[in-house]
Amino acid sequence: MDEINVLLIEDDPMVREVNRQFIEQIKGFSLIGYAGNGIEGFEKIKQLNPELVFMDIFMPEQDGIITLGKIREEHLPVDVIAVTAANDMPTVQRILHLGVYDYIMKPFTFERIEQTLMNYQAYKKKISDMQDLTQHDVDHLMQQRISEQIAVPSVTETIIINELPKGFNRATLDKVLAYIQESNEAVSAEEVSTYIGTARVTARRYLDFLEKQNLLKVDIQYGSVGRPIHRYYI
Repeated sequence: MDEINVLLIEDDPMVREVNRQFIEQIKGFSLIGYAGNGIEGFEKIKQLNPELVFMDIFMPEQDGIITLGKIREEHLPVDVIAVTAANDMPTVQRILHLGVYDYIMKPFTFERIEQTLMNYQAYKKKISDMQDLTQHDVDHLMQQRISEQIAVPSVTETIIINELPKGFNRATLDKVLAYIQESNEAVSAEEVSTYIGTARVTARRYLDFLEKQNLLKVDIQYGSVGRPIHRYYI
């Protein structure tokens, strides 16, 4: 089977780069393009005819749900893997109803991406060898898809709490963790605030909360003048 062509649709350059590096490590897949929002992504799907799309849900100009709907309305022959921080049930249900191959929550690991791509590769090979299907063939495909689904929770779901503190947002918490995981060094509240688009004091609240949950450690650096800088790492 020839290489599977992949298009990345992701507005965050850092996440897009992580996705690129992960995909390029897996034999049998070829990246053929990138897009920073749903509008650009939809046009590139029509231009480049990828077999598989990695797509975020929270994007400017046109989000992933609207883009998925347009893909299905125009019957474009492309499979979609949603790679996103969205984890509320209504959003997950809407995306699943629109027929994604898999749903991967941020932050994610290379192993999670590798497993779903290997499953997808095996699935494509199997269906390429089939012509007229029997009920047995369909049953086998359905059972294989079900058995391949891997329930991998977001990192924040491992926090043993009944609910987040008042004013906290699960998607923002996931973004903070994803940023720190992808950084090669400890980060400050100011750096996190720039990444997630909030005030520094808000970023500091999330970081302090994660430290108290033993998900982060903090390194306090003292300069010659001014207040100490708290730098957080996993």
